Amino acid sequence: MTTMTSDFVPADLDATTWAALEPLYTALRDRTVENSEDLERWLHDRSELDAAASEGRANLYIRMTCRTDDEAITSAWQAYLDEVPPKLKPISFELDKRQVELGERLDLPRERYEVIERDTRVEVELFRDENVSIETELAKLDLEYDKICGDMTVEFKGETKTLAQMGRELEHNDRAHREEAWRLVSERRLRDRERVDDIFDQMIAKRVSLAKNAGFDNYRDYEFRAKHRFDYGPAECERFHEAIERHAVPFMRAMNERRKAAMGLDALRPWDLAADERGREPLRPFENGQQLIERTRAVFDALDPGLAEMFRSLGDNVRDPNELGDACLDLDSRKGKASGGYQYQRDRSRVPFIFMNAAGLHRDVETMVHEAGHAFHSMLCNDEPLLHYRHSPIEFAEVASMTMELLTMPHWGAYYPDGDDADRARRKQMEGSIALLPWIATIDAFQHWIYLNPDHSRDERTAKWLELDDRFGATVDWSGLEDARAAQWQRQGHLFGVPFYYIEYGIAQLGSLGIWLHALERGVPSALDHYTRSLSLGGSKPLPALFEAAGVPFDFGPEIVGRLVEAVEGELAKLPE
Repeated sequence: MTTMTSDFVPADLDATTWAALEPLYTALRDRTVENSEDLERWLHDRSELDAAASEGRANLYIRMTCRTDDEAITSAWQAYLDEVPPKLKPISFELDKRQVELGERLDLPRERYEVIERDTRVEVELFRDENVSIETELAKLDLEYDKICGDMTVEFKGETKTLAQMGRELEHNDRAHREEAWRLVSERRLRDRERVDDIFDQMIAKRVSLAKNAGFDNYRDYEFRAKHRFDYGPAECERFHEAIERHAVPFMRAMNERRKAAMGLDALRPWDLAADERGREPLRPFENGQQLIERTRAVFDALDPGLAEMFRSLGDNVRDPNELGDACLDLDSRKGKASGGYQYQRDRSRVPFIFMNAAGLHRDVETMVHEAGHAFHSMLCNDEPLLHYRHSPIEFAEVASMTMELLTMPHWGAYYPDGDDADRARRKQMEGSIALLPWIATIDAFQHWIYLNPDHSRDERTAKWLELDDRFGATVDWSGLEDARAAQWQRQGHLFGVPFYYIEYGIAQLGSLGIWLHALERGVPSALDHYTRSLSLGGSKPLPALFEAAGVPFDFGPEIVGRLVEAVEGELAKLPE
């Protein structure tokens, strides 16, 4: 790896304004490059400038998602979207074109630069001036969706609660309590169903325009190219769907049947899926975000000293969302906060930020160690000078996070001092690692249909969703709840903000289960060695090579899925019910 550094970008650059960015991008565009050494310098300087621009965007986005109820903050984000991306994208395209031309004229080591050259060629191939404004409009529509979700609260038992906080109520042992909670949440979502449908319809139309402008027959094929999917395509996705239908759906439905029998029910209803099937008290791994951090530190202390040190470097939970500063963690759910969770790498300072909506549930533990895995990935790449290589393909980025959900399991006593609770949590995790796959297949197949049939009506969209739910869904009685069932897809934010970004979770789940199986068969140290070495590669190698470095096959067909489901079933058999 080249150790060249860059001092091209001023340390105090305000990268949230085009006035500050433009002179630097123009200078880079116009710089004379005469030999290979000049080109490497040019690439490193561009990387540092792109990192500064990325971090400017990141800081505004982080503040906006933490405070969707602050008009000044959301206005700053909207103003940024109006001003910077429409001007940054065209000159970035000019730099991409120049980078391709220079790469053809001046020799650089192929092994080092193969991936960046390949990816940049695709960016040049796809760029269209007329798409810049469309992408800005799509970002604004996604912001509108986030604001709608962020504003959703319900009144329950005399308290105002976010929908994330209502997740606790769905684990209650009293069935009437759960039903009341579920219906409140469902009714609240349905109140905005038309607004969300309107946003989605607009998004579909704009995405079709993006694809047509770039010369594609449909948005799916455009997006596969835009996501640099060189190593798999729609046919492999369909093979994944078939594998999940054959192996994971029967596993999930068998779980449903055991649950129904254990609860003594004639049929499972939607509010019966999260409560303990044997009537035990809900798992309560922590009380607040700071306690979640402290207990997670203990987990990583027990797993691996290197990972523990990285996690401790993130510091404590943000105390005042009005003053984020250089904080790395904002974990607690609250009104006016965007839904979901993410890890966002601030690319110039190379410091990660983890955002989530913790409500004291076990799924928050999963989210915490998941996003920590992303942070580890970012930190393990910090010495890489090229920004492009500090980010890996999403299919592998999610291996980094999902593996932590599995390898931390033996140490969950930090969250659950009661050994029985820890075993329940482990069972929940292993069952969920397979039970998640049918939902992933549903969302992915839904997107394929949507963008191959972009002129569909809302009724047709609903019919397709219900067909896929019949194919992949849980064994649940939706009688009298047909509207809620039909609108389930609206809670999946990926459909709105990052279309076709969901199959990656399925591919990565299989990869992470492969590392977990490696740990069972060859020991945790060996598995962690493969894990950290593969993460340190960032995105500098093609996707199959990253999986190979992790010691797992890049294969998501029936044979691999069947083997992993069988391994999970074997481990579950060792745990108490």
